[in-house]
Amino acid sequence: MTSPLSSVALFHLGPVPITAGVVTTWMIMLVLVLSGIFATRHFSLVPSAIQAALELVVDTVDSQIRDTMRVEPAPYRAFIGTLFVFIFIANWSSLVPGVEPPTAHLETDAALALLVFIAVIWFGIRAGGVRGYLSTFASPNPIMIPLNFIESLTRTFSLLVRLFGNVMSGVFVIGIVLSLAGLLVPIPLMALDLLTGAVQAYIFAVLAMVFIASTVSEGQPDTNDSSQRMPP
Repeated sequence: MTSPLSSVALFHLGPVPITAGVVTTWMIMLVLVLSGIFATRHFSLVPSAIQAALELVVDTVDSQIRDTMRVEPAPYRAFIGTLFVFIFIANWSSLVPGVEPPTAHLETDAALALLVFIAVIWFGIRAGGVRGYLSTFASPNPIMIPLNFIESLTRTFSLLVRLFGNVMSGVFVIGIVLSLAGLLVPIPLMALDLLTGAVQAYIFAVLAMVFIASTVSEGQPDTNDSSQRMPP
């Protein structure tokens, strides 16, 4: 079994190596985009089973955003929902024979954590402007600026480590048990790994919401607070 920290290139696009994790990520994104286009082409007032399932997912994401961030979900729905669905599908891609979850590779998890880091900056600036966002680093007083800046980096790193560690360890353990005990024995471990994958997708999305909400609430002026926050 190869090291989980190493990735073997399948081919190269110029100087850029393309690994199996990258190919799987592209395939998941393609499937999600095509499925979204196909599923939303025929929406109606009387929902089909697919439309009802999609509406349930959207309602669940909206409810979680309201409960976690205490804001109206519309500005954050697309990012949080896409983040959760992608990680969920990526973690469960191990159900396809011969496919290793791209979230078991460090580069994929680093890219996801970087997206959250950028989203925190984006939503923070959109809510309170550049000045409002930068003022969050001086909370509760300017002496905390270095520590708050380091915190913004370490919490992003923690997202990477948490997702990578949990998904990679599940794949690694199942591979070892499969090689030692045969085909049927690892099935309970595989079921547990799928449950872990769903939980990790949920935790990653919730932590992204917490980080964004913290920056938005700290950087937003009091005069504009009512335009973003939910009514009591």
